[in-house]
Amino acid sequence: MPVLAMSRRAASIALAALAACGGPRSGSPACGLALLAGPTLILQRVGDTRALLLDAPRGLPDRLPLRIVGHGNQTTMLVGYQQGQLVLRTDGDTLPTVFTRAAGVDSTGYALLVADDSTNRVEGALVYESQRPGANFPRLGSLTDGSRTIPLFGVKVDWASLNNLSCPLLGAPASPPKK
Repeated sequence: MPVLAMSRRAASIALAALAACGGPRSGSPACGLALLAGPTLILQRVGDTRALLLDAPRGLPDRLPLRIVGHGNQTTMLVGYQQGQLVLRTDGDTLPTVFTRAAGVDSTGYALLVADDSTNRVEGALVYESQRPGANFPRLGSLTDGSRTIPLFGVKVDWASLNNLSCPLLGAPASPPKK
C-alpha cells in the first residue's frame, strides 16, 4: 500500500483518537489536537527514507511508553534485545487483533519506535492498526503482548514540534537511557 494511502488511513484513525481522548486530560483541545495530528504526522515521516531508523538503537531504558493510535490509554513496554533486534513486551492483552491476508500472512498492525531527530533519544512507540510498510522497510525487532506479535520499525521526527508538553503524545517521558 502506498504511503499516501497509509496516511489517509492514519488520518481516519487519528480522528478516532480525538474521540478516544480520555483520562484526566479529557476534553482538552490540546489533547485532542495532539492525539489527532501527532500520529498522522509521524506516519507521514515513514515516506522519507532519511527519517527511517536502520538499526535497533542501543542503551535504551528498561521501559518505554507505548500508545495504540486511536485509543486513549497509554501503557509501557519492557525493552530487551535478542540477536541484535529489539524485543519489546507489553503487559496484558493490549495489542490489536492482527488480520491476515488470504495467503495466511498477517498484514495489519505494526509499531513505530519514535526517536527525536535532533538528539536521537527514543521517546517511545506508537502502534498503528493499518497496512504494514513494505517488506523492504528496515525492521528493528518486534513488539509482543504474549498472545500477539507485531513487527517494529523506527522513525526519526522533530519531537518538539509533534509533542505537546501539556498533553504528551506518549504519556510520561521515557526514563533516561542506560549508561
